[in-house]
Amino acid sequence: MNRKKGRLTGQEALDAAFNAVDHAPLLEKLGIELADEHLRLALTHRSFANENGMLPNNERLEFLGDAVLGLSVATQLYHQYPDRPESDISKMRASIVSRYGLADIAREISLGQHILLGKGEDSTDGREKDSILADTTEALLGALYIQHGFEPARDVVLRLFKHKIDTASAVGLHQDWKTTLQEKVAEKRLPAPVYESEATGPEHEQIFTSHVLINGERKGTGTGTNKKLAEQQAAHQAFLAIR
Repeated sequence: MNRKKGRLTGQEALDAAFNAVDHAPLLEKLGIELADEHLRLALTHRSFANENGMLPNNERLEFLGDAVLGLSVATQLYHQYPDRPESDISKMRASIVSRYGLADIAREISLGQHILLGKGEDSTDGREKDSILADTTEALLGALYIQHGFEPARDVVLRLFKHKIDTASAVGLHQDWKTTLQEKVAEKRLPAPVYESEATGPEHEQIFTSHVLINGERKGTGTGTNKKLAEQQAAHQAFLAIR
């Protein structure tokens, strides 16, 4: 038993944090069973692992999940859009499996409340960070693959991402404009985009306005019901401005 100032550490801390949350609703949304050992590892962010004696974290599962996700979505797009050229389905896949696409799915299944985070990440809204949500979603898919094999894991992917796949051909709805803009400014050897955002209105129905500056000049403005949507709209406008 490892204790420091009465605080649990190591495997005890991991078990306590994992058991403190009811994970049944998450498994219900995934539509598949997952053994505690696999689920616990998939939910263990490196910040929690590092704070508790360098426990194993979910990064290796994330690596596997990324592969399962990519192949599952690519195969479905190949069959679902037989008339689209490779260049189109490649962009469609990239948009669907982007950090933002994965974070969307994570929020739909309320994944944030289940992630095991270190105190630092938890205190800085880590449960709402797109990167953490996206990485943990991939780790879950990796855990499903380890326990059940490819086909059941693929079925979960296709169920969770069905709407995104079905609407992937819509004009720009799921385009990751922030990444597209980042690639364009790099191509033109310009400084990285800088985003400035503000919110107005009552807390339960705020409207966000975001501006994107490139080399100190405002190149795009966007609005949305959350900061991410506003920034994506601003990035799209900026991309068109510098294209």
